[in-house]
Amino acid sequence: MEPHPFKATRSGDSSSSSSLRVLRPIPRYLPTAQPPIMEEINNIEVVPCTDSEYLKPLTVHYNQNGTKKSWDYMRTHDSVSVLIFNTTSHCFVLVKQFRPAVYMCEWERGKSQSAKAAAAAAAAASEKKEEGAAEASEAQEAASSAGEGSSEWPPACAGVTYELCAGLVDKPQLSLEEIARQEVLEECGYDIPAAKLKKITSYRSGVGVTGSKQTMFYAEVSDDNRVSAGGGEPKEGELIEVVKIPLHEAMTFAYNERIPKTMGVIFSFMWFHNNMAPRYKISTNV
Repeated sequence: MEPHPFKATRSGDSSSSSSLRVLRPIPRYLPTAQPPIMEEINNIEVVPCTDSEYLKPLTVHYNQNGTKKSWDYMRTHDSVSVLIFNTTSHCFVLVKQFRPAVYMCEWERGKSQSAKAAAAAAAAASEKKEEGAAEASEAQEAASSAGEGSSEWPPACAGVTYELCAGLVDKPQLSLEEIARQEVLEECGYDIPAAKLKKITSYRSGVGVTGSKQTMFYAEVSDDNRVSAGGGEPKEGELIEVVKIPLHEAMTFAYNERIPKTMGVIFSFMWFHNNMAPRYKISTNV
């Protein structure tokens, strides 16, 4: 079985605990406050999604150029995101959180790799049969070990991503700017007026599955705007770490494939480099 790209150690006695405590990916970007413990994931159970206030799977039937077609899609909310730039520290403010969907994709990928390793080990065991019983036994043990690895859960950091501050458009009485302002306050702890939010653009995401629309904003904040540690709404199940990315490291961060991040982070950093950096005569290290 190939080693998982993220290293992990067991918390407590590895023989008795199913909880995972991970070594965070390198490089490590500084949190703005004491980071929450989000890497202990256990008691995992996967069940069918039969009722959700966020997602509704549907199938649409239609004719296109005389051909009958069907397409499965997911009805969901539109969203907003905010690129936050702290003018006091010359840092971008991002959020870091555990994403179950990303975690499960990593688990599926790990299962596929383990299955291939098990098949290769089994083939090797078969070839060894003609060379001696002892060697065949060793090869069979290797095949068995590879197969057992397919059911192991990856470390929790496999599901942790860096993202822009963002939220769902689920309050029809509020404008997109007001929703974005609330997210900046709840997730990152900065209190700014909605008028300070500058619209960057809007685009479709998940066009093959959801087709939902995300509107991206830009906001400049200072340390004077910081009124709380942020971290999201615990009652909504949010557990968020607020992190700062120094401006001079921004593009290196954006293109580092070892750091799991959303496309919104990459695009917004490029937008800042092209539109804001020249105005302030500052370098984003490109």
